[in-house]
Amino acid sequence: MHCGDLCDRLDDLLDTAAYADLDASANGLQVGRREREVDRVAVAVDAAEATVEAAREAGADLLLTHHGLVWDGLERVTGRDYDRVTGLVEGDVGLYVSHLPLDGHQKLGNAAGVGDVLGLADREPFGTMGPEYIGQRGRLAEPAAVGDLRERLAADLDTGGRDVQVLEFGPDAVEDVAVVTGSGVDWLEEAIEVGADALVTGEGKQFAYHEAREAGVHVVLAGHYATETFGVRALAGRLEEWGLETTYIDHPTGL
Repeated sequence: MHCGDLCDRLDDLLDTAAYADLDASANGLQVGRREREVDRVAVAVDAAEATVEAAREAGADLLLTHHGLVWDGLERVTGRDYDRVTGLVEGDVGLYVSHLPLDGHQKLGNAAGVGDVLGLADREPFGTMGPEYIGQRGRLAEPAAVGDLRERLAADLDTGGRDVQVLEFGPDAVEDVAVVTGSGVDWLEEAIEVGADALVTGEGKQFAYHEAREAGVHVVLAGHYATETFGVRALAGRLEEWGLETTYIDHPTGL
């Protein structure tokens, strides 16, 4: 498949254009030639020297990641950026990136993947970013203690040995759960406003402790990396349906 055709199909699937003015990431093809042929795609959470090298070793024509190389524009290609781009160019590996579009996709996205692990039903978009969404909200099939949520996530997520942390300030029985993966604790106030019993996200910030305590809501911190492996893995499945070979590169950070 031509790289340009593949990128267009991905952009359409993920509604990339809708996030163009919302995302600091330059989503879409960041490195590479649209006219080249793509037979094998490696997928990973991060575009870094380690994942670029792994993509080259796997014989990938394209590396698809959630976190790319270009944020808020790119003025110079020096230092680590130079090393990463050089690795891609020398290996003739393109780079396609989907950040917020892959967070917000209600079937293939990161939050949707966390929702699957928790068995959430009656799902709806959550986590407003301008007119779009970057998360998901739903209800547990049966009320559960927040410790049960911790155990489900710890069993399924690649946390790199890191414990799933919980700010246990919510009700004994959790029913309504909001999810924004990665650095999603900034949507805690929105979770409170919609009446969620718990917000599941990746990493925390200092303000969240007192905000959650005063509002009486749980905050589950399952790791930035761990909560954001779902989207690229789901896309790998879609790419295989399109006739492409895929390789998943797992490089957990423990963060």
